[in-house]
Amino acid sequence: MPAPPPPSARNALLRPALPAALLLFLAVTLRSGAMDNTVRFLDHDAGVLALVSLSATVLWGLAATDRLVLHTPHRLLAQAVHRATGVAGLGFLGLHVWVKAAEGHTTATAAAVPFTDGARPVLIGCGTLAAYGFLTVAVSGAVRGAFAGRTTARWWWALHTVAYACWALALLHGLKSGRAAAGWAVAGYGTALAGVAVRLALRLRGPLRIPGGEPR
Repeated sequence: MPAPPPPSARNALLRPALPAALLLFLAVTLRSGAMDNTVRFLDHDAGVLALVSLSATVLWGLAATDRLVLHTPHRLLAQAVHRATGVAGLGFLGLHVWVKAAEGHTTATAAAVPFTDGARPVLIGCGTLAAYGFLTVAVSGAVRGAFAGRTTARWWWALHTVAYACWALALLHGLKSGRAAAGWAVAGYGTALAGVAVRLALRLRGPLRIPGGEPR
């Protein structure tokens, strides 16, 4: 009985099969009309998923700074959820921008340059600014190791706090530029916004702990 091929050989055989399987999946999807349903779903819900994910990112990131209730393992878990929801939020954000431009709800120029949309320049511009801000915060978080020193850690902390302003702009964009939000959704986002504002006020009144530095 012949011996099974080594793992390296099996991997070499599988690599060409993966693109072929992907192309076959796309062909079946296009012929079945499922792609149109996917685009309609993204057009309707990608922005909502982005806003929910990025809202969770802000809330979990703020929770990860708590030292009164949470112990170290809990804070590490909160940080992991914070990063995961951030990645998901950026992914949904990219899909949201792409599908809105592709479906003609706005232009690529308006999506890239704030306040240039012909119909709703302020609301669409708020979304564009929020997107740039979230991307900046995400990049700064990804290269946090470069801010290891005490002085540079302060710059990282200041840059990271931009996320709160971006979130407020995203809420304004999401709740006012599209279809009317349900009352429970507006109430939920308003409660979250008020909670974050109170938590930040209490944090700023107490000793300020900069990542990589001492309280001051």
